[in-house]
Amino acid sequence: MNNFQFYSPTEFVFGKDTENECGKYVKKYGGTKVLIHYGSGSAVRSGLVDRVKASLDNEGVDYVLHGGVLPNPRDTKVYEGIELCRKENVDFILAVGGGSSIDSSKSIAVGTLYDGDFWDFYSGKSNIEKALPVGTVLTIAAAGSEGSNSAVITKEDGMIKRGMGSDLIRPKFSILNPELTQTLPPYQTASGATDIMAHVFERYFTNTTEVEITDRLCEAVLLTMIKEVPRVIADPDNYQARANIMWAGMVAHNNIVGVGRDQDWNSHGIEHELSGLYDCAHGAGLAVIMPAWMDFVYKHNPMRFAQMAVRIWGCEMNFENVDATAVEGIHRFRSFLKSIGMPINFEELGAKEEDIPVLVEKFGLQNRTGGFVALSSDDVAEIYRIAAHAEC
Repeated sequence: MNNFQFYSPTEFVFGKDTENECGKYVKKYGGTKVLIHYGSGSAVRSGLVDRVKASLDNEGVDYVLHGGVLPNPRDTKVYEGIELCRKENVDFILAVGGGSSIDSSKSIAVGTLYDGDFWDFYSGKSNIEKALPVGTVLTIAAAGSEGSNSAVITKEDGMIKRGMGSDLIRPKFSILNPELTQTLPPYQTASGATDIMAHVFERYFTNTTEVEITDRLCEAVLLTMIKEVPRVIADPDNYQARANIMWAGMVAHNNIVGVGRDQDWNSHGIEHELSGLYDCAHGAGLAVIMPAWMDFVYKHNPMRFAQMAVRIWGCEMNFENVDATAVEGIHRFRSFLKSIGMPINFEELGAKEEDIPVLVEKFGLQNRTGGFVALSSDDVAEIYRIAAHAEC
């Protein structure tokens, strides 16, 4: 196990009707003028934004509204939010929605206090030194941004999707009410679940040895998802299953399952070019890319993939042919994704094989070297080709 520091200061408020307490927590963490940042309409239609406003009113906290965040959130909405915060002297950002609203809020939080272009933090030109405090009211279990130190934004000029990270953008508090996820369509639920599983797998596949505790934590989260996702697909109003998934989403990405070990993240980088180019759901893109990445790299350490197959997917270990066990585990993962309604190849996702050179070129701009297996441009192209033709 590697040396590590773990810092996760977010206060989590979990359970039914907890969104009605958000005003209390904004006030607790020093907010006096709040930017309520939310998505394209469902938070308004459901009455959630009104409940949030009422909670702030009850605590005497002033606010301004900034809606319209899209999936794969755009830099243009961030620039609008920065301008509004400066004009209105906002001192707290409250994200109401899923990972898109939260990531956009985090970007506004750092951009408001920065003299330059907030994109500098995404391009690596500058490091985050200060940020407005952020709180969240979560409506979808997926990105894990409610407990993480990271955010992802798409730059509309070129549709370039990039990420940033800093402990300064961890939310001060996050309100998690599983009831708020019960109205999600099955595809969106499954896409979010895939993102959660991918966050764990990015940490699970490591070259670091003797990490049994975090291996077992990873496996616990994945086994929970395998059990609970089919339950909520069959019964969207299953509160207990929704609750387990919502907490799993946070645990998967606040890094408790990743400490002390090298991590990969190439699957996310490869997928970002898909959702950047085609504007597909991030989780759906991961459903196509992550098993393809596994197909390409498993021979780097067949025993780790066989461990996944046995411990997570219930395969029988073939000690005479470790590769066969590894391949069966990857097959069961892809079949699970298919069973919950996720795409598994380019055609089902709406991607085009002829665009692979463009995707590879854009991926190269990220300057990634890889954590589990370093990938060349040719390697990335082959992963895209595997993804283009994948079958269960």
